[in-house]
Amino acid sequence: MRIDIVVPCYNEEAVLPDSARRLIDLLSSMTAAGQVAGGSRILFVDDGSCDDTWRLIRTLAAADPRVAGIRLSRNMGHQVALLAGLLESRADAAISIDADLQDNIGAMPTMVEHCRAGCDIVYGVRAKRDGDTVFKRLTAGLFYRAMNRIGVALVPHHGDFRLLSRRALDCLAEYRETNLFLRGLVTQLGFRTATVDYERSARRAGESKYPLRRMLALALDGVTSFSAAPLRATTAVGALAVLASVFMTAWVLWIRFGTDSAVPGWASTVIPMYFLGGMQLLCIGVVGEYLARVYLEVKHRPRYFIDERIGQGQGG
Repeated sequence: MRIDIVVPCYNEEAVLPDSARRLIDLLSSMTAAGQVAGGSRILFVDDGSCDDTWRLIRTLAAADPRVAGIRLSRNMGHQVALLAGLLESRADAAISIDADLQDNIGAMPTMVEHCRAGCDIVYGVRAKRDGDTVFKRLTAGLFYRAMNRIGVALVPHHGDFRLLSRRALDCLAEYRETNLFLRGLVTQLGFRTATVDYERSARRAGESKYPLRRMLALALDGVTSFSAAPLRATTAVGALAVLASVFMTAWVLWIRFGTDSAVPGWASTVIPMYFLGGMQLLCIGVVGEYLARVYLEVKHRPRYFIDERIGQGQGG
């Protein structure tokens, strides 16, 4: 079988030469062992980098026919760049991995074997998260549990290191969302799946492109793209607010007629105003998040444009 290794890149000039060398060596060994066919390649996707990432990709493609690249017209974000690379693939299967290669490329041969055995989707799953901070481990665990609680089936401790068969890639292309959360979309495909455990290594060079702000934005996309639970929760919050107001009314009446410590007008005015005002703002904010995503989706704008292709070879 012929595979494409899809590598989204954004300002990765520091790590790209070493990552490309390691991937080329791996592809050579897999081809020599008969695990993959000739014509397999490494497809780098430049997500509008503002450093020398694209120049390095061009140099790599000129030196090795197994290296190809596409450049997006501007920075569109990691998920869009990854999808662009997957949809560009014409191989029998595609393996996606981040450019820093913190995910263990040694798991790729096992992924291919699972695919040859009939699996359409093979997830790379982190065996442990010892390298993460305590905060990141806690928030990651809470995120996966919360997503599963609201009905979004995610594979715990799985990022974007996975293999997709040709059939899975064709089905993924049918999804037209603008707000992309590929971890959720892939699990929606169904088909036969397998997991491969691996240990994640430290980044060799450069900086992470997923700081806390982007991680929170990705999590928000995941929730709002696959579940209406927050909208339903606003109804529950409204009901609780009404119930709390009833009890507060009873308390105010007791203070007024059962004691001598009542301050005229304070409790009946200030407390309900702050409480109900806060609930209203919270509910409006949740509805606003969904409305914003509906606004983006109904415009049906293209998700990306490809500025340039190089070294496509047998990949199409």
